[in-house]
Order: sequence, then structure tokens, then C-alpha cells
Amino acid sequence: MRQRDLIRLSLGSLVDQRMRSFLTILGIAVGIASVVLLTSIGEGVRRFMLSEFTQFGTNLIGINPGKTSTVGVSGAIINNVRPLSIADEEALRQIPGVIDTVSVVQGNAPVEWRQRSRRTNILGTGPAASTVWQIRVARGRFLPADDQRAARALVVLGSKVASELFREVSPLGQVVRIGGERYRVVGVMESKGQMLGFDLDDAVYIPTARAMGLFNQESLMEIDLLYQAGLQSKTVADQARRMLIARHGAEDFTITTQEEMLDVLGSVLDIVTLAVGGLGAISLLVGGVGIMTIMTIAVTERTPEVGLLRAIGAGRGQILQLFIGEAVVLAAIGGFCGLVAGAGGAWLLGALVPELPTHTPWEYALYAEILAAAIGLLAGVLPARHAAGLDPIEALRAE
Repeated sequence: MRQRDLIRLSLGSLVDQRMRSFLTILGIAVGIASVVLLTSIGEGVRRFMLSEFTQFGTNLIGINPGKTSTVGVSGAIINNVRPLSIADEEALRQIPGVIDTVSVVQGNAPVEWRQRSRRTNILGTGPAASTVWQIRVARGRFLPADDQRAARALVVLGSKVASELFREVSPLGQVVRIGGERYRVVGVMESKGQMLGFDLDDAVYIPTARAMGLFNQESLMEIDLLYQAGLQSKTVADQARRMLIARHGAEDFTITTQEEMLDVLGSVLDIVTLAVGGLGAISLLVGGVGIMTIMTIAVTERTPEVGLLRAIGAGRGQILQLFIGEAVVLAAIGGFCGLVAGAGGAWLLGALVPELPTHTPWEYALYAEILAAAIGLLAGVLPARHAAGLDPIEALRAE
């Protein structure tokens, strides 16, 4: 039997048994679509989380009070032997390669203007915060470079706070009360959105020393270092560690580079992506079992056809190719349909629910398509071997 006739016979059999072929293709398509859709969601979440962590820049090092073995975050324990101070920040700014530093104190208090009041996040920062954190002022200016120990009572409002309190009135030059103290508004920030649930627009910025007094804090909650591009973060972190140990007498602080945070976050999110892809692969495996079942039934139904083919000279290898070819074609078509459905579903989901980011990782989609063809091949081997092993006379007798 010529190869062309073998292909025609194989495709003809798939067309003749439309319902059986459709159900087989559907099983594989559902599996592939599940893999593509779930990995698209996982990859979208991974990219979203990474963008959230890097929206303040990539050349940052965070220093928190208290020695911990985990990643330090704002609001770390501050009851250490020697708290982080504004003097520590000024000393760290002298490290070669450090562009600027930002001290951070965070709390919550009402912000009042006339008869309106809004309880919001209060961030005590230095004048370099807008540069280090890459946040922009929409109107006015950011906190001026005063002596941090005797800073003036000035405040910069987040965009949401400004709109809620002042509405159509320009807030610049107005006096607001924060925790009972009077502050003059010198700027309004551009909208920045949320970062990991923290609304950056629903916050106000006041000088660090005033925030420490407002919240009765003896220690800074964090010091952020912005260093020059091209420098190794480990080198800068080691210099900062040596300087603080010399000042404190012990390593009673935690230094976290952004690479460390991103590495931990990336590894966790990679596991999440693989996990959701594994869930889709289970559906793909079920589709493979369906192919094997249907091909086994097909062999039983087509026993006389196999006997006739053997009688007219078809070899065992050709019979094997016939049934394996059918299984692979079914899996490939199902894989393609699933790929289109999964990618389309991910795009539609991202359009309908913007809060749920999706991004189709095409390498995963390619792996899923290859896996579908491989499952079709494996699922078709046993039925095909059974068909090739049939005795021609017994097969013809089955007519």
C-alpha cells in the first residue's frame, strides 16, 4: 500500500466517524485550553506582582530595624537595642555610589480641612522620596530640603485625599490639620494606584521627624537607599552593613536588596504557574485516556477492515501507521483548537476583568501542543499494535 493511500484511508476514516472524531478532539481541546488559560492567568499574576515590586525602581536597598531571617518590610519590629535614626540615614547617604536615601515612618491619622475629614495613611519621608520612589508631583512641589530635625510643617497630598477634601478648590497653600497639628499644603501627587493592597493615592507625605513625633516613634521604620546603575547591590549592601554595625555595635537591623525580594517572589510565582499548568495537564491526560478508549473501540469496530487490508497485502507496519496516524491527527487538531480557545479565553478574561491580569506564555502553549501530539501517539500505540497483530483470516471472519 502506497503512503498516499494510507494517508487518504486514515483521513477518510476520521471523516466517516464524525461524532467519534469530534468527541476525541473535544477532549484534547478542553485539556489544552485548560493548560493555556491557567498558565496565562499564572503568568499574568507573576508579571503583575513583579511590576508592583519594581514600580519604584530597581536600584533600591531597604534597611529595617531588628534582625530577621526573612525579607524585611515596612513596619518591622522597632524595639531593638538601638533604633534606626535620621543620623543613620545621613551617614548611609555618604556611601560611595549611593545617590540618595529616604527615611520612612508610617501611621494613620485623620486629615481635616474645614468641616471635612478623612482618615488616611500618613507617610513621614525625606525630600528625596519623589526621586528615590519615582513618584511625581502633579501640582506644586514635593517636601523641600529642610533640616530634617527641624522641618517645617508642610504636607504633600495624595491625589485621592486632595479630591476628597478639596474637590473643586485648589489645595495649594491651604492649611490642614493632621493629628491635631497644622500643616500647609505645598503639593499634590500624581495618581499612582495601589501596590499590593496599599493605596498610594490615599496617603499624605510629611517630614520624617514630624511623623516620628506625631506617632511617638523613636525609630525609623525603614531607610531606602538608591544607588547608581551598574553597581552590584551586594557591594552597596555590604558597605551599608559595615557602616551600621560600626555605629550600632551589632547587626541589629535587616538589609534587603531588591534582587533578593524579586528572586523569592519570582520563585514562588514560578511554582504557582507550574501548579496551575499541572492542573490543566490533568485535563490533558484525561483527554489522552479518551483517545485510547475511542481508538480501542475503533479497532474492535474495524476488525473486518483490518483483515481486508492484510488480505490485499498491507503489512503490520502499515496497519500500525494507520491507527497511530489517526490518533496523532486527532490530538493535533484538538491541540490546535484548544490553543486557540485557551488564548482567546485568556484575552477575553483580561478584557472583561482588568483586575485579573492575563498573559499567554507561548512557550507553555507550544509545550502543551507537543504534549497533545505525544499523548495522541502514546494513546494510539496499544490499539494500533493490537490491530497490527490481528490474524487476517480471523479478522475477515469477523465480518
